Amino acid sequence: MAAPTDQLLEDLTRRLEALRGSLDVDRKRNRAAEIARLSEDGGFWGDNARAQGLLKEKAQLEASVSGFDRAARAVDDARVLHELGEEAKDDATRAEAAQHAGAAAQLVEKLEFERMLSGPHDRAGAIVEVKSGAGGVEAMDWAAMLYRMYTRYCERKGWEVEPADLVAGEEAGISSASFFVRGEFAYGFLKAEKGVHRLVRMSPFDAAARRQTSFAAVDVTPEIEDDIVIDIKESDVRIDTYRSSGAGGQKVNKTDSAVRITHLATGIVVAMQNERSQQKNRSMAWKILRARLYEYEEKKRQAVLDAAEAQKKDINFGSQIRSYVLAPYRLVKDLRTGVETGKVDEVLDGDLDQFVEPYLLGVRRTDRAVDD
Repeated sequence: MAAPTDQLLEDLTRRLEALRGSLDVDRKRNRAAEIARLSEDGGFWGDNARAQGLLKEKAQLEASVSGFDRAARAVDDARVLHELGEEAKDDATRAEAAQHAGAAAQLVEKLEFERMLSGPHDRAGAIVEVKSGAGGVEAMDWAAMLYRMYTRYCERKGWEVEPADLVAGEEAGISSASFFVRGEFAYGFLKAEKGVHRLVRMSPFDAAARRQTSFAAVDVTPEIEDDIVIDIKESDVRIDTYRSSGAGGQKVNKTDSAVRITHLATGIVVAMQNERSQQKNRSMAWKILRARLYEYEEKKRQAVLDAAEAQKKDINFGSQIRSYVLAPYRLVKDLRTGVETGKVDEVLDGDLDQFVEPYLLGVRRTDRAVDD
């Protein structure tokens, strides 16, 4: 009977060979070498934008290949140690080999997960927007709780968060808010959170402390590179300026620095009031508009390729993806994967990978019925 370490190493070898093909390692290695040769040419920097783009492509290719090579070396090292331990019948070496095999398994698992983040924008930053839905002041308070949950999640991942726009609720919470997230795979992870989130709790705004249900929607857009050209005609947009809202006192902005851009053809609206300068708000609003128009066009093209688009309903406002129940019991349940936990406070403090990773890995419930 094969030893557990033998079985693990054989399994890791098979998985690595599968990853070599699915990650296109050989092609990426050859392409990186080709760009390296091009960069040695005297005229390489004649077109600076093209040169910068090629070097960025090379860095991304090398990062992908180096991850695979690191895992392959770890498996090889563990195999050599294991063979030495078996040959010498040395339990200490066998134990060390088992530890190395375990570490190699973690590297392979990381590669398998990153394979799920191989979309064209998965490595990019993200633009996250939270909007309150049905439920009045309850929903606005819930939207504020979600806003905090996602900023805490981003902090846990080591990503940079930059506020973009925030519209306060009439009595509490927020009506809507958006922020930029910058870090590797930010969009790849956060795209799993698109959809409607439902909260059930005893209302802190109800004198009778009755149980209330409220909804908020989360949208996530990739932060596209500035070198991607999106042609926006001036006649297709309406630009409004207005006085930004604030907390009052010294924070009140006395000038019309807030900017709202409406793309008339699609109905996409972007508002920006975080900066005190109208010029900065205008610049950031245009950036978000370009990103949303890019995503809009990508969705149109995808719809042509795949008319069914089976998962589209998951991001519509009428279909919740997760329920957060605080009363009469405490439970967070993802309605797409079936993953659930009673540690509600940890989830609301940003512990979201337990939901995000299974969804990205393709875990799905066979029953999509929404719990009451």
